Amino acid sequence: MLDFAAIDVSALLPFILIGFAAQLVDGALGMAFGVICNTLLVAVLGVPPAVASARIHVVEVFTTGVSGISHLLHRNIEWSLFWKLLIPGVIGGVLGAYVLTSLHADIVKPFVLAYLVAIGIWLLVRGLLYPPKIQKPTVIAPLGLVGGFLDAAGGGGWGPVVTSNLLVQGAEPRKVVGTVNSVEFFLTLAVSATFIWNLGIADIAGATLGLLIGGVLAAPLGAFMAKRFSVKLMLTLVGVVLTATSAFGLYRALM
Repeated sequence: MLDFAAIDVSALLPFILIGFAAQLVDGALGMAFGVICNTLLVAVLGVPPAVASARIHVVEVFTTGVSGISHLLHRNIEWSLFWKLLIPGVIGGVLGAYVLTSLHADIVKPFVLAYLVAIGIWLLVRGLLYPPKIQKPTVIAPLGLVGGFLDAAGGGGWGPVVTSNLLVQGAEPRKVVGTVNSVEFFLTLAVSATFIWNLGIADIAGATLGLLIGGVLAAPLGAFMAKRFSVKLMLTLVGVVLTATSAFGLYRALM
């Protein structure tokens, strides 16, 4: 059991700030909590990739649970799309978590950071070219498998990979966001269980509390920002920040 009396608030502060900033952006865009947290944890604070991804996914069990219930109540879930994403997404997530915990952190870190650089560039390009060209959706299950794997192995990316791709393919935005966020609850639950099974809970609990506090505090502000800032501007800014911080971390990892 976690001893709350022994918690060092000053040690939690960096994680609270990271959770706050990431949720602020995620609340406005419907994506990027995982990739922002993972970039700052791995590239700036030097947290091992597997531990960083585990902490993020445990926090997202709570945030995506609340989000999923909200979308369910507002009838934003397209159930045919939900089931096509759910099974492949969970399988991909478990495989990604298993691979990440099976390799040494020094080997994995450069690949994770390179992946985050790619996600940052992708978001930047999407921001500059927003809105995307509308086309009929054709790829769903393989997208869920790849999105789940990259989300677990990279510490984030389910939203940027799956939501963005479905929107580009032409799916209805309200249904896409609601469905993808609802599937993410089950994905993060499976990924978190896999990480805890392989890593244990001791190295995850403390910092996870900080990320959770920051995320909860920022949630109302993220919704407010969604009404005040354009998606084009936010995607561009997030792309720039992720690309710069991840590239810096990759440079340090390779030196």
